[in-house]
Formats: sequence, C-alpha cells, structure tokens
Amino acid sequence: MAELQHFGYFFSRGFGPQAWGRDDWHWGHDWTKPDLYQQSVRALEQAGMDLVIAEDAISLGSPATLDLRIRQAYGGPKHDPLLLAPYLFAATTHLGIAPTINAGFTPPYLAARQAATLAHLSGDRFGLNVVTDTGSARHAGLAPLPHDAAYDRAEEWLQLVRRLWHSWGSHGYVGDATDWHFADGDALDAFHHEGAYFTADGPLNALPLDTDPVIVSPGGSGRGLGFAGTHSDVQLALAPLTAAAVRDYRSRVLTAASDAGRSADDIRVLFVLKPVLVSSPEEADRIVAASEHPTDEALRAAAVAWSSDSETDLLALDLDAPIPPGTFGDHVSAGTIRGLVGDTPDAPLRDLLARKARLGRISTRSGFVGTADEFADFVEELGADADNDGFILSGDLHPAQVYRMLGDLVPVLRKRGLLRREYGDGGIRANLFDF
Repeated sequence: MAELQHFGYFFSRGFGPQAWGRDDWHWGHDWTKPDLYQQSVRALEQAGMDLVIAEDAISLGSPATLDLRIRQAYGGPKHDPLLLAPYLFAATTHLGIAPTINAGFTPPYLAARQAATLAHLSGDRFGLNVVTDTGSARHAGLAPLPHDAAYDRAEEWLQLVRRLWHSWGSHGYVGDATDWHFADGDALDAFHHEGAYFTADGPLNALPLDTDPVIVSPGGSGRGLGFAGTHSDVQLALAPLTAAAVRDYRSRVLTAASDAGRSADDIRVLFVLKPVLVSSPEEADRIVAASEHPTDEALRAAAVAWSSDSETDLLALDLDAPIPPGTFGDHVSAGTIRGLVGDTPDAPLRDLLARKARLGRISTRSGFVGTADEFADFVEELGADADNDGFILSGDLHPAQVYRMLGDLVPVLRKRGLLRREYGDGGIRANLFDF
C-alpha cells in the first residue's frame, strides 16, 4: 500500500530573475516585487508542499567568473531571501519557508534574533537552510576556510544560535499583568561564548520560542552528512535516485544521526530533483532522443552553468582533455565537484558536459523526463523499496513553472495516496514530522 511522502520546493535561482532565459519571462512578472512569489507559494500550499527552501549566494563570485555568473543570471543578481520571507508568510497559512543563511557571514547573534522574530511572526513556519559557503567571506573581511573547517565553523555557529534561542530558559518569561512582572532577569542565561570562530554574549533580546526553527542543510560529503546527522532536521540529498542508492544515502545520514544520539525519527532525508513532466510517453521519448547527441551550444550552456556553480571558468579549459588537478579551489564543495565528474575524473571535459546535457526517462530510471503517472510510479517505488522520506522539487519560483510541474502531478499523487490533502497544526516542524 502506498505511503504518504513529504514534498517541498527548492527555489533554485534564489531571489533573482525568475524565468530569465525561458519564454516564461514574457508573462511580464517583476521578479523584484513580492506578487510573483506570493502567487507561486499559494499554488505550492494548495499542492500540499511542506516547505519552500530559498537558495542564496551572497557573492557574485570571483573577478574571473563574474561575467559567467551574471551573463545568463546563473549566479546573480540576487536579493536577500530572508527579507522576502514575511511576504510569503502573508500569502500562506501552513507552508513552511526556509531561506538560506550563511553560517559564517551572518553573525550568530543576528541570525538567532532574526530567526526568532520570523518564527513568532509566522506561527513557527520559519526554517533555516544552513550553508557553509566560503566564497563570500572576502565581502565581510573574513578569511576563507577549507571545506572541513567551514563545517567546524558552522557547527560552532549553530550551537551558539541554539544556545541563544534557549537563553531565556523555561522560566524567564513571566507575563504576569497583575503586578506588571514581564520577565525574570535572574532566569536568563547571560553567558559569554569565546570559541574558535565566534565571540558572543547572551541572552538573546527576543522572546523565547516554543519550538526551535527547523534546520535544513545540503551537503553530500562525509563532513556534510555528518553535520546533517548531528544537527539538521532536513537533509537535502543528491544521489542517483535508484532504490539502492537512496537506501545507501539514507543509511549514511541515519548512521551519523545515531552516532550523535539521535534517531531516524529526528531527521527527514529529502532528495532534490528537477523533473521534466510531459503529457505522453511519446513526447518524453522524443525529448530524450533529441538530447542524446548534444550540440556545441548545449555543451556551452552546460559549461556556463557548471562554471557558475563552481566559480571556476570551465570555458577556459580544453574540452578534449580531463579537468587538470587543482582546477577547483578550496571554496568548491566536494559535492559540486562530484556532481560534475562523478566516478570518471579522468574523462575529457567534453564527455562530462555531454553527460550533463543528456536527459533520461523516468520509466527506465535513467533520468527525470516522463509523465505524471511515471513519476508517481517512481515515488511509490522509492517509498516502498527504500523507505524514502520524500522529495524536494527544484525550479524557479514562477507561477508558469510551478503549474507546469505540478498541474498534472498533484492529482495523480493524491489519487495514489502519496501526497497530503490537508495540513495539521504546528507549523513547519509539524508538516515534516506528522507522518
């Protein structure tokens, strides 16, 4: 029997020019105004999504890759998604919103106060997508860190943020209007923290929370999975989406959680994907066949996209040679590099880009082009065979793309008992842990 799965949406361009480079741009929405995003999140809530995660990259990149990142609006411009969140909360009732927060660039005291404020304003529908990007460090006068050290800093950051959230204890707020006794200062944790990366004092100047905001984290490296297992409520997973691969990936996250004294019930592992849903198997076959032999233009588009993601100019490299050792700096995550080179680091760059430009069929588990029914088969299979928690669908936060992706899919998933029809109470945490 089919079991409910959790679904969310990854706002993958961030608070940037939605639909740029596609005909959807001609709908005429203004990406700098809230209406576009409010219309989209209303549709996502109607569709039963648990949460929306907003990507963000503070930096436009290194001087060498600026043009690559802005020419097609891959890496910028981006406005701050934290400041968009209140508009999204105003347009919805149940949907969780989790903007990206850089655990290093944003001081922990400021992050804790902002998160506490938005958690109260939203009825506990606020979450944090915690990232360890080091490429933006120079904009704040910070020293860049290697990959694992960035996770060390993120761990200290998050532990400090949580201590601040709890710095009023269970008795700090009194709220007795009989004698106008609002709070008890003696109950507050006026701590001093001086760690490897941060110095800060408590308590937090914000009302205490009934429940902590949900912590979301990406990262497929061993260090990233360890961070998720120890600290996160949601791990954004990237892996070949076969039952065996999903079982293996989930097992590594859950082992990390167990090592940290947590259980499988404390974390949701949600796999990120971008399906291309079409009306018939014949159309899906045609699209996949057309991608089998990528044109030079398709290879260049793939190179520009991966250059932007990695802040590394792949266009300057020899297409017919492997990527030279040392091409990727310390700021590039292991997951990003693995996403491009896979298990074939010695393959010519042309072959790596061609692999990214090719599409595959959902029905054969070689890709994500297919019909709504074929996608539902895939969801049902992973739920039954891999004990999967659910999926994060990825795309622009634009009404045309949301309806194109979900218009046929939602009815199919609901008829099969895979997608929620209603929400409970309790905000984003209840959405993720009510089944």
